[in-house]
Amino acid sequence: MRIALAQINPTVGDLAGNRQKIVSYAARAAQRGADLVVFPELCVTGYPPQDLLDNPLFRTAVQQTVQQIASDVPRGLGIIVGAPLPNPSSTGKRLQNVACLFEDGRAVGRVAKRLLPTYDVFDEHRYFEPGTASSVIEWRGHRLGLHICEDMWNAQQQDAHRIYDANPVDALAAQAPDLFINISASPFSLGKHAVRTELVQAICAQHQRPFLICNQVGANTEIIFDGDSRVHAPDGTLVACADSFAEDLLLWDTASDTAPCSKPHDDIADLHDALVLGIRDYFHKTGIFNKALVGLSGGIDSAVTCALAAEALGPEQVVGVTMPSEISSKGSVTDSEALAHNLGIAFRQIPIKPAVDAFDDMLAAPFEGTTPGVAEENIQSRVRGTTLMALSNKFGHLLLSTGNKSEMAVGYVTLYGDTNGGVAVLSDVLKTRVYALARHMNAQSATPVIPQNTIDKPPSAELRPDQQDTDSLPSYDVLDEILRRYIESQQELATIVEATGFEEALVADILQQVDRNEYKRRQAPPGLRVTEKAFGMGRRMPIVMQWERMSATTPSTA
Repeated sequence: MRIALAQINPTVGDLAGNRQKIVSYAARAAQRGADLVVFPELCVTGYPPQDLLDNPLFRTAVQQTVQQIASDVPRGLGIIVGAPLPNPSSTGKRLQNVACLFEDGRAVGRVAKRLLPTYDVFDEHRYFEPGTASSVIEWRGHRLGLHICEDMWNAQQQDAHRIYDANPVDALAAQAPDLFINISASPFSLGKHAVRTELVQAICAQHQRPFLICNQVGANTEIIFDGDSRVHAPDGTLVACADSFAEDLLLWDTASDTAPCSKPHDDIADLHDALVLGIRDYFHKTGIFNKALVGLSGGIDSAVTCALAAEALGPEQVVGVTMPSEISSKGSVTDSEALAHNLGIAFRQIPIKPAVDAFDDMLAAPFEGTTPGVAEENIQSRVRGTTLMALSNKFGHLLLSTGNKSEMAVGYVTLYGDTNGGVAVLSDVLKTRVYALARHMNAQSATPVIPQNTIDKPPSAELRPDQQDTDSLPSYDVLDEILRRYIESQQELATIVEATGFEEALVADILQQVDRNEYKRRQAPPGLRVTEKAFGMGRRMPIVMQWERMSATTPSTA
C-alpha cells in the first residue's frame, strides 16, 4: 500500500480554503499513485479553533465541509482527515476530535481522540468528549492503528503520576495492527524533533510495527507547527521524513525497503525557521495589514526582529523607523541605518525630542519637587510607541513588538511603549538566544545583515545617559540560566540555587520579579511560542496574588 502524508498549513476557520487545499493535495497524492492519503488533526478547521466550536453555524458548516471533501477527492483513493464532529452520544460535550477515513464519498472508519490535553496551550476538554475505546480499522486488507496526536504521548509518561489512565497505542497494539497512523497538530518547541523521535522509537521497540505521523505545519496566532511528519520502520528507524516548517507531500510504500532518512536539526536554525514562519503566517492569515513596521533602536532585539520580518515577508514589505532622542547614542541611528541598507527595507528617521519636550513642559507642574527617574525615562519609550502606532494606524502596517523573553520576564519593558504592537516576535526568545540568532543569520548570509557593532556593543535601553542593561539586571548569561530553569523547566528556588551555584538572594529576587510583572505581560501582544513554556495562553499565572516562596517548605513528592 502506498501512503501519502499530506503535511498542510491550514488556517483556523477558513473552511473553504482548507477544503480546497485538502482536495488539491489529495489529487496530487492520487496522481503519484497513493492508495491512502493522510491529513493532520483538525485540518478541516485548523488548530486550535477555540471558541469557534461553540458557534452552531460553524459546527454545521464543518460537517458540510467534511462531506464535500469526501465527495470531491478522486475515486479509488482513501483519505483520512481530522475534524471536530458531533458526539454520537446524547450526553457529554457536543463534539469529538475525530479522524475519519473516507473512500468514494462515504465514511468507512471513524476514530475519536481519547486523550484530550488540557495543559499549556491545550484546552481540549473545554470542547470535546473523549473517545472511550481504541479500535483498529480494517481497510483493503490492512489493519490500521489510527489514533490522534496526544493518544501516542502517554507512552512517554515515566513519572509515578500519569496524566491519563489509558494508553491508546497499547490498546491498538493488542489488536495486531499492520501499522500505526497518528494524525497530529503537535506544536513546535526547541528540541521537539528529537523528543518525537525518541518517543516513536520506544513505541516501535515495544510493538515492532511501522509508525507514521502526519503533523500540521504553519502558525496560528501564538502557536507554530513544524510539520516534521515521518515514517518509522518497525525497528524504529526513521525511513521517510517531510520537510520542517513547510508544506510537503511525503509518500511511503509499505512494501518498500527504504533506506534510513536523516535530516539534521540544529536548535538555533529551527528557532530561526519557526519565527520566520510565525511572522509570515500571522501577517498573511490575518489579512488586514499591507506591510510590517519595526522600531529600530540600533540594538540587537530590533535588528533581529527586522531581519526575520524581511526574510518572512520580503524586504519590500518591511518599514524600519529609528526615533532618536537627546539620550540616544550615535550608533542608535547609524546602526539602524546600516541594518536597513543591508536588508533593503524602507527606512525613516523621526526624532522624538519635540514630543518629549512637550511632555516635560506639560508635566512640569505635577512633577515639581520630585527627583527625575523612571517615569521621565519611560516618556521616551511611550513617545516612540505612540509614534509607531500612529504610523501603523495611518498606513495599515503591522507593528512588530521587539522585546525578548528575558526582558518580558522581569518587567524590563515599558507598558504602552516598547510593548506596543500586533505580535511579539521574540517574547519567547531569551536574550542569549537572540544573540545566537543574530550570529546564525549573519553566517547564513553571503554578507552579514546585522551590523557587527549591534552585536558587540553592550545592550542598553538608552533612556538615560550611559545606561546599560547590567545597571538593573545581572549579566544575561546568569539571568537567562535562572529564567530558563524557572519558566521553561519549572524549577523552584532551592533547585536552581543548588544546580547553578548562584546566590540564593539573587535567584529569589529574579523569581520575584518574574512573578510580580505578570500584569505587564498580560497587556502585551501575543507572542510566538517556541519553547515548552512561553508567556501567554500556555502560562496562566494570577496577577493579584501574595505568594512568598521563601517561607514555603520543600515540596513533597506526593
